[in-house]
Amino acid sequence: MQARMHGEELGAPEHTHYAPLPWLFSGSVLLLSAVIARWVYPDNPFGVEILTVVGALVLAIPIFLTAIEDILHGHMHMDELIALGVMAAMVDQQFEAAGVISMFMLVANQIESRTARGAHKAIENLIKLTPSTAVRLDAAGAEEEIAATDLAPGDRVRIRPGENIPADGTILLGQTSINEATITGESVPRDKTLDGEVFAGTQNLTGMIEIEVKKVGGDTTLGKVKELILAAEQTKLPIMKIVDRYARFYTPTILMLAIVVWFFTDDWNRVVALLIMACPCAFILATPTAMVAALSAAARHGVLFKNVVDLESASRIDAVIFDKTGTLTNGELGVVRVEPAGGVSKSDLLRAGASAEQFSNHPAAQALCALAAEAGMELVESEDFQEEAGKGVSALVAGARTYTGRATYLEQQGIEVPAADAEGLSIIHIATGGTYLGWVGLRDQVREGARQALEDLRALKVRRVAMITGDRESVATRVAAEIGGCDVQAECLPQEKAAYVEQVQQQGYQVAFVGDGVNDAPALAASNTGIAMGAAGSDVAIHSAKVALMNNELSRIPFILRLSRASKSVIFQNLAIGFLFILVGFGLIGLGRLNGIMAAVMHNAGSLIIIFNSARLVRFGEEAEEEDWFEAFKTAPASE
Repeated sequence: MQARMHGEELGAPEHTHYAPLPWLFSGSVLLLSAVIARWVYPDNPFGVEILTVVGALVLAIPIFLTAIEDILHGHMHMDELIALGVMAAMVDQQFEAAGVISMFMLVANQIESRTARGAHKAIENLIKLTPSTAVRLDAAGAEEEIAATDLAPGDRVRIRPGENIPADGTILLGQTSINEATITGESVPRDKTLDGEVFAGTQNLTGMIEIEVKKVGGDTTLGKVKELILAAEQTKLPIMKIVDRYARFYTPTILMLAIVVWFFTDDWNRVVALLIMACPCAFILATPTAMVAALSAAARHGVLFKNVVDLESASRIDAVIFDKTGTLTNGELGVVRVEPAGGVSKSDLLRAGASAEQFSNHPAAQALCALAAEAGMELVESEDFQEEAGKGVSALVAGARTYTGRATYLEQQGIEVPAADAEGLSIIHIATGGTYLGWVGLRDQVREGARQALEDLRALKVRRVAMITGDRESVATRVAAEIGGCDVQAECLPQEKAAYVEQVQQQGYQVAFVGDGVNDAPALAASNTGIAMGAAGSDVAIHSAKVALMNNELSRIPFILRLSRASKSVIFQNLAIGFLFILVGFGLIGLGRLNGIMAAVMHNAGSLIIIFNSARLVRFGEEAEEEDWFEAFKTAPASE
């Protein structure tokens, strides 16, 4: 019974089977009273027998009710074997044995249920962090305390130090540090200033801020996180589906075996022991307990799996392909050269390019616009904006069609593009009204920890590490050298990235593709395991990959592989433990050395060992997290 009840808690419970705690307490008191009465009143065996029978029945009631409910709902589960074992003991008038067996089962149920809740604790803490109330400001700036559920996009909310943020939004006033560990898994607080993005469920640490609400409730990043975690818990690995498929045949088979044992041995004790020992709770618990513990550990580190199959399949990854911009690099491009054509000023070149790109979210476009803003340049209003992913943009600027992007993109428009001497730089060519204006060179910095992440992947026996980018060969080669070397594929369009992933798969590799979840969507979908980085605040990133990283820490990629492999190892250990206990139990039953009470002890011992073995995964990765914190502490500047 505990496997059934406990197993339901691991996912989304359909219903709670009659809470056994009151029955356990009452029945145990009656059973203990019977033992004491037998010693105190040896001349009153009838009273002792009454206490024993009533105690056994009280303890057995939740077990019987669970079995009856399953049968009435048309479900044939393995819990019925426990109920039959207890009933068989009662039929043989072994009420004390029936009571003790039931008591062991209910005690084990309580222990397992509470241990299982430990695996859920990280998830429960995560999804309950949004405050119940919020301080909304009206048009006159007056405060009004309302339910957080009543907030709407556009509301202005005041958040004081120490308070949790009630909704996703942007900062309108103030600056602060925010603990975003619940979303990103990063233990170091993030500094936030004007226009900074904040997430529901994170904690405001130092300053008073006012934010404009952008998303509320289930639309917030925390809401998406909750949705993904709960959806992942609903899914099943193939081995779990096999258990479900054959469960309906298992119980009748064991019943026939019990009849055979009774027929040849005429030993009712062996039948009771067989029914108790045969209930494969250990097998049922082996996989879901490990998976829930692993999902909890992943969520604490800002890693979200959409399906437990994705967690399991990550253990087989032996090739990792990275996008460059925003993945291996910071994605914060900076303009380092502005080279206008003859007769064109740098300001005219920059104004034309920034005006055309002002509606684009591409890092290169943002870098152009940032430089124009820094120079105090007023942009020209543009119309008919069009963007081709991986190529460039076009727009009507002051009535003239303006193109910005790759050289091949401009050449497709009939514009002659001269060669540019820009070794190691990303290039944006700009033309307007059919006239070439010049080019702008940008550079991106390699993300901190990229080299170490690649070294860790190689240490994990990943046979192939590659980088793919739409940038030029010289830029890609420079970045590859900085991160310690890897295969390079440059000047690739989004569909070419997906084709490269498929090509590597055809060579026999299990491929993980790591990208930003936007332009990389085709490659993420084509890979065996698509991993979107920096998914916090990005609905596209959260939904376009099988695994979403809520931060930009490349160290999470090796962590995913280690966690997946550890989970798989724990599952096999659990299955081996379950098989060993049943095998030894059947052997002892065959030798006549195991009665019903000892079978109950062995049965629950196996289940508890599996629960505790799986629970080790809940704290997986904490050692590395502590090392990262210590390194940050050592390198932090000392206060004066």
